[in-house]
Amino acid sequence: MFIITADQIDSRHLDDLAGSTIARLNTRYEGELALPVDRNAGDEIQALVGRGDAALAIIADLTRTGQWSVGCGIGRVRTPLPANTREAAGPGFVAARTAVDRSKRAPLRFALESETLGAAEHAEALIDLMLLVRARRSLEGWELFDLISEGLTQSDAATRLGISPQAASQRARAAGIRQELSALPALAAVLSQVDGADAHNGES
Repeated sequence: MFIITADQIDSRHLDDLAGSTIARLNTRYEGELALPVDRNAGDEIQALVGRGDAALAIIADLTRTGQWSVGCGIGRVRTPLPANTREAAGPGFVAARTAVDRSKRAPLRFALESETLGAAEHAEALIDLMLLVRARRSLEGWELFDLISEGLTQSDAATRLGISPQAASQRARAAGIRQELSALPALAAVLSQVDGADAHNGES
């Protein structure tokens, strides 16, 4: 299982974003969540999902704004699941706590920990590359990315934005859009492999 724990950055001086973020995540990822996204404590929120692609999508979502320190823990979760995410427990939640604490000191505000010691190191490095590309993306690049992510072709996205196909192509290259979208399935597969290794080690 994947436990994503996010702590709002500089919450003492900014409005509390937890409530609105929880509502948005619960709506956007409703079919992927093992339990509803919940407020864990104070300005910290927590999500529990069973698939690597869903975990990666939520990680990308939360890190996009630069308003959260995001940790992902991978590992077993005690069953049966309780009614609320904040009441759940297990080695995966211990890994998530370690991850979010470490994310607060990480350059990209993200960290990944696994129940199996060292298993998440390579996955974290690969996700960091994706996050670095995203951190360097311009507002214009994000406009194009969002339209293509919705299923529009690059040509249709250019029409929607009122720019030429050539300008859209240049914008896509500068934003690394195709590279990110092509890498997502591979990154999700790597996360799933770590999750599978944890499950195997837990059974042995």
